[in-house]
Amino acid sequence: TFFVRAAGDSMTGAGIRSGDILVVDRSLEAWNGAIVIACVDNEFTVKTLRSDGRSWYLQPANRKYKAITFSGERELKIFGVVTAVIHQFIHTSGKTTASGPGSE
Repeated sequence: TFFVRAAGDSMTGAGIRSGDILVVDRSLEAWNGAIVIACVDNEFTVKTLRSDGRSWYLQPANRKYKAITFSGERELKIFGVVTAVIHQFIHTSGKTTASGPGSE
């Protein structure tokens, strides 16, 4: 198991935002529909692994991006399956204010 920080917006529809920390399990075998860390043309990416029954492809979770298909010399290497996402809460100020039950 290892951790990796996400960059970019290709997986926002799956709840993965830029800056999130992904928990990745290398011991799991990837399956159709798993979110994976893959290496394509020597670049790492996080996408959903999909199969149409004839071939595999990597599907983003943002309509701005196209699926990554594999034909010819393009090679797909799966490095692990994403098992969790850690989001950081972003606060607009350093102040903490209490309101609601028990804050009187």
